[in-house]
Amino acid sequence: MGSTQVSGTGRGSTPRVLIAADKFKGSLTAVEVAAHVTAGLRAVVPGLPVESLPVADGGDGTVDAAVAAGFRRRTVRVTGPLGEPVEAAYALRGGTAVVEMAEASGLRHLPRGVFAPLTATTYGTGELLRAALDAGARTIVLGVGGSATNDGGAGMLSALGARLLDADGVPVAPGGGPLAGLAAADFEDLDPRLAGTEIVLAGDVDNPLRGPKGAAAVYGPQKGATPQDVAALDAAFGRYVEVLGAALGGGAVLAADAPGAGAAGGIGYGALVGLGASFRPGIEVMLEALGFAQALTRADLVITGEGSLDEQTLHGKAPVGVAQAARARGLDVVAVCGRLALQPATLGSAGIRRAYALSEIEPDIERCIAEAGPLLEKLAQTLARDFLLPAI
Repeated sequence: MGSTQVSGTGRGSTPRVLIAADKFKGSLTAVEVAAHVTAGLRAVVPGLPVESLPVADGGDGTVDAAVAAGFRRRTVRVTGPLGEPVEAAYALRGGTAVVEMAEASGLRHLPRGVFAPLTATTYGTGELLRAALDAGARTIVLGVGGSATNDGGAGMLSALGARLLDADGVPVAPGGGPLAGLAAADFEDLDPRLAGTEIVLAGDVDNPLRGPKGAAAVYGPQKGATPQDVAALDAAFGRYVEVLGAALGGGAVLAADAPGAGAAGGIGYGALVGLGASFRPGIEVMLEALGFAQALTRADLVITGEGSLDEQTLHGKAPVGVAQAARARGLDVVAVCGRLALQPATLGSAGIRRAYALSEIEPDIERCIAEAGPLLEKLAQTLARDFLLPAI
């Protein structure tokens, strides 16, 4: 795809740039991506007006993006996926909180090479939600992704006061596997503040809870589940749905097939049924929370991106969400990435005029990851010459 000329429409003739990129996973945070792109642009156009709005789609980095947009970071000690205490953060601004389940229940908290597909718990995510309620939040964005868990959100519900009991009236053990022995569910002591709180489940997958496209079958193997584990988890989820249906009504059974129920090891189901959450695409929710629409009014060119622009990008990931919103305002969008696996025509249909990849200037993938910052600055210099110099 060819370059275009961007005309400044605001202060003077210099175009204004908005950088709204996600992280380059494994090498740069979204904040670092924006900083390096800004440095590269200004090396070519000194004094260029640049606004940074790091974005995320509900997964890893969601709290960081909210903090960069003006939310305050709050750190609390919660229960990790293996039951050990971990430090986890959420973000708060006014009465709105952004909670990232990976902060409490993510793969990042597992030792390298260690998985617990049947026993990892979302209890800490429930504690994080409770902390947000304690801080006065009455709107909570629950970003799901990067989870280590497959417990259907059972741990989260338990932390918020639900009682999930076996045939002896004893709370079932943590994890998805023990849900096979679930006999009764009692929501009488569920935190009453939840009834007056809007909870938005923000994710980028629309899988149901059970079946061949469900949480266990599709995502369980990524968390160490064997074929036998997948079968056991799916059966346990069936029991979970049956018991919650008996406790909460037929809607709890129907919700197992709702889009997003299978998100993050089934925590989506627990949030939809137990917390009354509504499911929305993560990038859509986050762009609203971060004030992206207002930022667009101050921009002439938008730069987005993530570590790999590929087929997954087209299914609810941050760059496409950014591009669609920007193009609706008539703004050109270009992207930066580590690796590019999409054809120009596909990029164009997604609203991205052109993409620049680190791998184009450094084919060694290990060096791309290790030297992502300096390489990204070089890439941004090329972008500036293509898209900004003609307008000045």
